[in-house]
Amino acid sequence: MTRWVPRRTFLYALPLVAVILAGFCLSHVAKAEQSTAPRRIGVLVVSFSPESKEAQAFRQGLRDAGYTEGRDLVLEWRFSAGNYDLVPRQAAELVQSNVDLIVADTTVAAQAAKRATSTIPIVMAFVADPISAGLVGSLAHPGGNITGLSMMIPDVSAKRLQLLKEIVPRLARVSVLWNPNSPFHAKVIEELKVASPTLAIDLNFISVQKPEDIEPGFQTAIRAHADALYIIEEPVIYTNRKTLLDLLAKARLPAIFPVRQFVVDGGLVCYGTNFEDLFRRSAGYVDKILKGGKPGTLPVEQPVKFDLVVNLKTAKALGLTIPQTVMVQATEVIR
Repeated sequence: MTRWVPRRTFLYALPLVAVILAGFCLSHVAKAEQSTAPRRIGVLVVSFSPESKEAQAFRQGLRDAGYTEGRDLVLEWRFSAGNYDLVPRQAAELVQSNVDLIVADTTVAAQAAKRATSTIPIVMAFVADPISAGLVGSLAHPGGNITGLSMMIPDVSAKRLQLLKEIVPRLARVSVLWNPNSPFHAKVIEELKVASPTLAIDLNFISVQKPEDIEPGFQTAIRAHADALYIIEEPVIYTNRKTLLDLLAKARLPAIFPVRQFVVDGGLVCYGTNFEDLFRRSAGYVDKILKGGKPGTLPVEQPVKFDLVVNLKTAKALGLTIPQTVMVQATEVIR
């Protein structure tokens, strides 16, 4: 026998069914929107601003990997302009904003990011010595949540000193600007101390920890009768390079730098890793991790491109002739 149900019951049930169906549809829409929402990438930079050529190379690397900024990715930049004190707070801000991944440009930035999170993947754009800095277990097997690119290439420091000797044959005394707070500078100084006796060069080391130290440090070099300056990679000096370059020009003192932009802005010569290439290659790690790769299993890579840039205008102003042995090695000559 068929049970009779009052028509009123169906009428009462209809709103409930509609609510359930609406909730079901909204849930699927939300999931669909979530799956297509842009991934959020934190970029923690100490040296290079978001407008720099290096940062643009990173963006180009992302485009080469098939990503469109704003559609597939949102980049959240934190730039400290060489101020180490800001970096830990900026790293914490990125972690609190729940970014999917953090790209760090230097040892200081990578260490701050590591202290801020052990779960969010971290990509090193160019860390000098990630093993000594305690960031990875080894280059082949990083472990943990960090991988990326290292500048750990032997003999670069000695090569710079040798280039300086070739360019300035009378070179006998060199003042080295360094930052005791920078994790890898002590290693560079050890390499320089080994290389200098074979080149008959006496070294003295001048601490530059903040922008206000640049001019007094330079005056210390002058009092030490330095024939030239040697600049170690250092965000404090890089972001305030105009101050140093102006002092060098007035004193007509040669110097060798680690970054191309110093020479573009009027410095004599630079030799070092190509930072644009490293930043561009770091985008490849971002791509691999967003596609499911684990940072701890992605080997750390090393530089493949180096800059040797010579500014002939500056050489002429200093009364120097760049030897042909140096010119044939140059990747760029500014005339």
